[in-house]
Amino acid sequence: MLGFYNAGVIWAHEIDTFRTWKLIDKKDFHIVQLKHWKKLPYWVFVPVGLSLVGSVVLVWYHPAGSPLWAIYGNLVCQLLAIVLTAFFWGRWQARLSRDNLGPESQYLNMILKTHWIRLS
Repeated sequence: MLGFYNAGVIWAHEIDTFRTWKLIDKKDFHIVQLKHWKKLPYWVFVPVGLSLVGSVVLVWYHPAGSPLWAIYGNLVCQLLAIVLTAFFWGRWQARLSRDNLGPESQYLNMILKTHWIRLS
């Protein structure tokens, strides 16, 4: 169930949240972004963390006959998404929060050009 929830959250970010930021006035941009950041722990970080814990638990407790490639593949995909977020999109979002260009920032443009990779 968390997998479907997480997919919906990432789609919302890709299709609505980040694209809508392009429409925000520069003077209001960081206010909107700060409100967004304050919500992330509840509706993104906790579910992603629980999903990761569930994936780790599946390594030891899984349905009989489950192929190991699927179990470990799931874990690898989740870890890869977290690592890539930390090294790319998370860093860009942190830099975006300090960029006075707001909706015209190169970091927002980079996020919009590459964020779809997380949806694949």
